[in-house]
Amino acid sequence: MKEWSLDILYKGYDDPEFTQDLDKLTNLINEIKEYSKSLTRDDEVKTLCTMMDLLERLQLLEYPLFVYVNLRQSTDTTDVETSNYQTRLMALTASISKAISIFNRYIAETEALDAYIEENEQLHAYAYLLKSTKRDAKYQLSDEVEDVISKMDLNAGSAWSNLREFVTSTMNVVYRGEDSNLSAVRNLAYDGDPQVRKDAYEAELTSYEQVKDSIAFALNSIKGQANTISELRGYTSPLDMTLHQSRMKKETLDAMFTAMKEYFPKFHAYLKQKAKLLGHANGLPWYDLFAPLGENHKRYSIDEAKQYLLDHFRPFADDMADMMERAFDESWIDFYPKKGKVGGAFCENLPFVKQSRVLTNYDGSLGDIVTLAHELGHAYHGLMIEDHRPLNWDYSMPVAETASTFNENIIMNAAIDAADHDEKIVLIETQLQDLTQIMCDIYSRFLFEQEVFERRKNEFLNAEELKNIMLEAQKEAYGDGLDPEYLHPYMWINKSHYYSADLNFYNFPYAFGGLFARGLVVKYQEMGDAFVDKYREMLKATTVMDVEEVADIMDIDLTDINFWRSALDTAAKRIDEFLELTK
Repeated sequence: MKEWSLDILYKGYDDPEFTQDLDKLTNLINEIKEYSKSLTRDDEVKTLCTMMDLLERLQLLEYPLFVYVNLRQSTDTTDVETSNYQTRLMALTASISKAISIFNRYIAETEALDAYIEENEQLHAYAYLLKSTKRDAKYQLSDEVEDVISKMDLNAGSAWSNLREFVTSTMNVVYRGEDSNLSAVRNLAYDGDPQVRKDAYEAELTSYEQVKDSIAFALNSIKGQANTISELRGYTSPLDMTLHQSRMKKETLDAMFTAMKEYFPKFHAYLKQKAKLLGHANGLPWYDLFAPLGENHKRYSIDEAKQYLLDHFRPFADDMADMMERAFDESWIDFYPKKGKVGGAFCENLPFVKQSRVLTNYDGSLGDIVTLAHELGHAYHGLMIEDHRPLNWDYSMPVAETASTFNENIIMNAAIDAADHDEKIVLIETQLQDLTQIMCDIYSRFLFEQEVFERRKNEFLNAEELKNIMLEAQKEAYGDGLDPEYLHPYMWINKSHYYSADLNFYNFPYAFGGLFARGLVVKYQEMGDAFVDKYREMLKATTVMDVEEVADIMDIDLTDINFWRSALDTAAKRIDEFLELTK
């Protein structure tokens, strides 16, 4: 029960099905390569349908193999056999990039595509995918260049990303004279003892000194690669490329950030009040960002966490609670930290078997239950899209964080409403911790990445320069809410989100998801039970619509700053409530 089971995928690398699927994948890739060489315009509908058939088969073979290897790697980054299979799979999929490029170009150059989509049932199911492919054609490079980029990434961006993950998951952290690991020490930020929190913070910062230079090389290389690729494709910047890939308008991002900046003073007031309550006179030191208030230091067993979630989500939706129960009972979750296991938490949807897998570094706090609710929100999102056809299983970055953060709001609001005075303070403050992360911390990460991209065009940024950029970003986002003497100059090492050449600016989607979810909670309060079916419809649409179209299902205009203000106003009221309760 403490570790997940991957048996529904494969029972090991010696499982005959694993070997057979690897062979099938190799053969299918060769089949796709050969077919890409013989495309004609004699019967375009038949050709398009054959392409979709081949790509569906590829998805159904490739998905479980990659997921299995990546999930095993996430719990043991030191496993050489897993690393070898990971490299082999990446090389296999890279070898098909030219064929995929040929397919995409064929789709883009099909003049009667819209008519074919209306006439053919299979093509109609992929209308969004096909039309997006045609729309993206202007950013596509030659087939040969696409092939080179994909293959070179194996020994460039992806390799640097793997280095960072391996180094941070295996490095030794000395805490109070004893050897530990990064995940375990970071969990101490939630401890009730202030000296424990400070010692853990100092141990964490010291540990980064041993790896900062190698990770700086990784970050520079990945961001340099992303700069080059975005320029080659004709985007104005990596942010422009990310927004396009996210199917999200710049107007939406601008409206959200403008509203956030208006409300920053409220969050700074919360931080200063927490600092005062903890005895700090110069703002809150970083090591007390997650300090618990009051006497609620309760730790929850796994069984208690399960029951807590079921009690709070059953009233919202039975299918949500049923899925959560399955997640605990059928070993979907890997709970505890250990050396070699990656930090943080994530959820991997497995729509081909109608399940998900969740990784967390659980230590029993209420915050960890909220994390479980968050990740199981991703799993619920997976439940909503699992009946789509295989090529319609992927949703974009911004909407990826919607169901998860909606779950956080559901569980915390219910807990706060049921609490007495002292417990209410503790729970509201826990919620404000998370809100401050998606407001101040996420904005600081966005500022950091934007600055790194801009400066990386002309210079290599060493570890000290990266530290300074991070500190300045934190000062701008957190204002006078934090003690400037105790910030976190190494957050660029800690956060894995910076280390992908294909997935840049994976920061603003958290702010989007968190605030969009709060806006949805307002809708839920207005609509009552009628909201749930509409919510399911919206989640199902996230893989086949642009972000703004998805929101329109709920009658929300994301480019209107007033929507974001309505979401932030609920946060401001929580802050006012906290200030009143603790004055």
